[in-house]
Amino acid sequence: MTKYPSIPTYHTLGDKGALLEETVSFDGEIILTEKVDGTNSRIILLPDGNFVLGSREELLFAKGDLIGNPALGIVDALKNVADSLPQVQSEIVVVYLELYGGKITAASKQYTSQQGIGWRLFDVAVLTDIETLFSKSVQQLAAWRDNGGQAFLDEEQLNNAAKNYGFELTPRIAKVAALPVSIQETYEFLQATLPQTKVALDEGAGGRGEGIVARTVSRNAIAKLRFEDYERHAKRRVK
Repeated sequence: MTKYPSIPTYHTLGDKGALLEETVSFDGEIILTEKVDGTNSRIILLPDGNFVLGSREELLFAKGDLIGNPALGIVDALKNVADSLPQVQSEIVVVYLELYGGKITAASKQYTSQQGIGWRLFDVAVLTDIETLFSKSVQQLAAWRDNGGQAFLDEEQLNNAAKNYGFELTPRIAKVAALPVSIQETYEFLQATLPQTKVALDEGAGGRGEGIVARTVSRNAIAKLRFEDYERHAKRRVK
């Protein structure tokens, strides 16, 4: 019910990671944000005043637990943060954060040289009609989620939520009318748009960004553009 849906690559992935010329179609103004290489974390705020912490795949800790799952450092980093958030009313609110730095991923050194840890808010979902949702099977919920069933805040609402929660958003890089179409032009666009990460935690960080998430203001289209995908494609062409 609260798992974050997968974000497709802008250029379709083919066999063995090769990129195809087919792209996600965008209609309208596009917001570009930095894609941070960390671990997808969620704070699930419940209407009874409780909360649950989770990674993208697992639930790790609930308010009042004496022992939590230490996976990826999510519970240690976010337990007190979750406890400080305002209580929700009759809905379930899911706060999605990218937790990065430390030893979380192989790319952590790009953000910190001192094993610092940071987090950025990248989305918030509000789930209503809770009784109906809990009556669905796991398979039905997965289909509901993967077909856009979750209701996410729009850009203005997300900015307001960040202020209310005291979180920083993933960096907003630019708004554009369209994205390049060819693979090579898109790679060049990516290099020019994000020459280095905007979320480094200290001066000794490597500074290389993972990529960009592009989505329309209306949220009817979303895609990710990662350096590794375009670099791997270029190496395959050379071979």
